[in-house]
Amino acid sequence: MIRPLDGITVISLEHAIAAPFCTRQLADLGARVIKIERPVTGDFARDYDQRVKGMSSHFTWTNRSKESLCLDLKNEKAFAILLQLLKTADVLVQNLAPGATERMGLSAEKLKALNPRLIVCDISGYGNDGPYRDKKAYDLLIQSEAGFLSVTGTKDSPSKAGNSIADISAGMYAYTNILSALLLRDKTGIGSHIDISMLESLGEWMGFPMYYAFDGASPPQRSGASHATIYPYGPFPVGDGNTIMLGLQNEREWLVFCEKVLKLPTLAHEEKFSLNFKRHENRSELEKIIVDCFSKLNIDQVTQLLEAAQIANARMNDMQGLWQHPQLASRNRWAQIDSPVGQVPALLPPGVNNQYSYRMDAVPAVGEHSEKILTELGLDSKSIQELKDTKAI
Repeated sequence: MIRPLDGITVISLEHAIAAPFCTRQLADLGARVIKIERPVTGDFARDYDQRVKGMSSHFTWTNRSKESLCLDLKNEKAFAILLQLLKTADVLVQNLAPGATERMGLSAEKLKALNPRLIVCDISGYGNDGPYRDKKAYDLLIQSEAGFLSVTGTKDSPSKAGNSIADISAGMYAYTNILSALLLRDKTGIGSHIDISMLESLGEWMGFPMYYAFDGASPPQRSGASHATIYPYGPFPVGDGNTIMLGLQNEREWLVFCEKVLKLPTLAHEEKFSLNFKRHENRSELEKIIVDCFSKLNIDQVTQLLEAAQIANARMNDMQGLWQHPQLASRNRWAQIDSPVGQVPALLPPGVNNQYSYRMDAVPAVGEHSEKILTELGLDSKSIQELKDTKAI
């Protein structure tokens, strides 16, 4: 079996989520990812929690199929090892503090002289220039700067996303930019320098609320789990204490919903509910009608009515519901991966390709592959021991 990135070597100076999420996806496609970590402690995300048999949930999610090489990059010999790796590598990904790689002597210009085919991808909060260049950036802070919090949550309480959406967006754009750079290098023979900003990544995902507020118009109002401008679209309680999520996208569905689900066909023609913007304006009154109808039914009965009417719906699952989701099980979307604490389940990456299967290798222990990689570089056991003795690795 041939995977798309077989033969590609990625060196990553990474921590937390954005860069590790990017490089894990490159590893999924077959790339060899060598993760440079601090000796002993490693990536600080290893210590976020101990939810996965003692391992961090974040680290388990973003670091399978990688090799861990410990290097103290302040040590000259350790830094020389990194340069040796970069001479023949295909990609360098880094999300260190702003300006850190330049201060280390790893600017894109110097790396181009070292290896003209190297693709260098910098991931930062705000990008490599501009007034915010040196400003510290974490996921929640970018969610705030990008306006995400202003349109998420309830009327009285802005809310962050339940996952690291700013990191994820930056990781995704880094991933796709690297794939594009690899394709470009096939045409030109020259590597690229990629500058990924978390603010710009999440800003792209804010396209709908930005344009909705175009030219000074009022932005979408925070509306909890409901849609800000389409109604009915969101969560509704049912009689057995569960919650159903439903979404109506057009007037045809509204007519069917009133007739076949609510059993109130005349409701569809009331002037105050006749078009989406009117339903949005009168959502409080309409909500009471819908909740009253659903209060007489359990979750299965409501789901059956919505399915029969072909109205989009979903159950509001929790994390256990996702682990046990029948659709994921039916499509065989789970794999078992190795780790320092034994096997753990992992969701296969999205996208089923009939020409290859994803690489699903182990989550590494800190420095697990150090000796193996150093031996590949030509160091003998005595030299490796000297590096250990001086704490360079």
